[in-house]
Amino acid sequence: MGCSLLAAIVCPRLNGRQCGAAFRTSPPAVRGVYYPLTALVLVQRRRAVCTRECLLDPFRKRCRAPPRRPQKGEFTLDFDSLNLPPRLRENIRSLGYETPTPIQDKAMPAVLAGRDVIGLAQTGTGKTAAFAIPLIQRLLKGPRRRLRILIIGPTRELAEQTAGAFDELGAHMHVQCVSIYGGVGMQPQVAALRNGAEVAVACPGRLLDHMRQGTIRLGQIECLVLDEADRMFDMGFLPDIRKILQALPAPRQTLLFSATMPDEIRALTGEFLRLPVTVQIAHSRPAESVSHALYPVRSHLKTPLLLAILDRIDRESVLVFTRTKHRAKRLAEQLGRAGHGAACIQGNLSQHQRTKAMDGFRSGRFRILVATDIVARGIDVSTISHVINFDMPHTPDEYTHRIGRTGRAAKKGDAFTLVGAEDEDTVRAIERVLRARIERRTLEDFDYAAPPPPRPAHSPHARSGPARGHTRGHAGRTAWHRAPERAPEHAHAERATPAAAHHLRPVGRPGSRFKRKARRRRGRG
Repeated sequence: MGCSLLAAIVCPRLNGRQCGAAFRTSPPAVRGVYYPLTALVLVQRRRAVCTRECLLDPFRKRCRAPPRRPQKGEFTLDFDSLNLPPRLRENIRSLGYETPTPIQDKAMPAVLAGRDVIGLAQTGTGKTAAFAIPLIQRLLKGPRRRLRILIIGPTRELAEQTAGAFDELGAHMHVQCVSIYGGVGMQPQVAALRNGAEVAVACPGRLLDHMRQGTIRLGQIECLVLDEADRMFDMGFLPDIRKILQALPAPRQTLLFSATMPDEIRALTGEFLRLPVTVQIAHSRPAESVSHALYPVRSHLKTPLLLAILDRIDRESVLVFTRTKHRAKRLAEQLGRAGHGAACIQGNLSQHQRTKAMDGFRSGRFRILVATDIVARGIDVSTISHVINFDMPHTPDEYTHRIGRTGRAAKKGDAFTLVGAEDEDTVRAIERVLRARIERRTLEDFDYAAPPPPRPAHSPHARSGPARGHTRGHAGRTAWHRAPERAPEHAHAERATPAAAHHLRPVGRPGSRFKRKARRRRGRG
């Protein structure tokens, strides 16, 4: 009976009334022993969040009382209860943080207690601050001017944003942070590491370069953070992550933060996390502050429809996603010719060009940013009012990350997607995640029946001549199968020479014997 009463008293799922009921039903001798403990625990419960996370798991498992669900907007923690240094609390207030978000409320106590953490929450919920605040407090309590925290993320933009968060939260406390990523010179990064950087925010590829050249020392790393972990796994960084983990000291804290965590990725976390505390918020569904709409349209009308939408909506900044780098560049040019201030960001750009585009978008010089999925994770631009999917994302997870760029910090946002008949399967999968049917919209006075524009006379598919004919013919077959309305069979037959038409067969590719004959014919001609 004594053990049961102790479990009832200290179990964080019970309120004061439930603890009192357990106290009244216990024998008098037990009451005399546990009465002081009852008062102590009930009064100090709010101040014991860190301790209860790491010490009271057994009591939680034994407790059979139904859990109390917090009401919307209700939190069990505030920043003052974490015993943060005064300078850090002042920086938090100056950045506009008043009350912890749900992911911060649940994750920060476990991080402060030294536990490994898996943090799952939709984008825009404050995951970066959930680990940055407790890690800065750790830095201030230990030795300085040595590399103690390593944060790994998938993209350069996310690395810059995370490093910026550490600079802002660690202002006036001499917290030194360095960003490590490719596309720029290594020497400034090496200099920052030698000058006593304490936090390194890195992309896996460039980090491995530093490790091979011996310009970074990981022997004193106390905490590893894998930010946007599922994205890194999806991008094929898992082998690089394993190499990095082998170079880290074994007694360390590992934090894994992401917006989604598929089962196959969750299985991999068993390799490098020790008894992690899992914190999950909203089951990775898109933010409720975002409204969704689909615009059915044929492929050749997507650009005119996008221009019509941009002219009719009341917008601040707009983020447009395309599936390919070439389409992103071409669409940004078309928007610019139509009079819109648009920039493009995609993988073929240099780091200087990408930084210039992002800075212009943040400052408002460009009101529209056309991008591939390279910026779909972790980028926080508060003025984005609309996200428009020019191309349908491949999976519901990608849809969640794309539209997570709007509707952040409790602001309202809109997510529009231009869809074709071939996207119906993906649309149904997204609706299952949203648990609702997405509204279909059409624009009045827009000509949805307009025919596709005629092909130029010198189309790449119509070039004659056998030079590199098998390559051109293969491209022609690809266009023929994937977009028959744009490259019909008779169009190729009318404009192609017999040699080129031979290479437009639906199956088969010319072998080396055909190439030699073609070269001999060209030589005779």
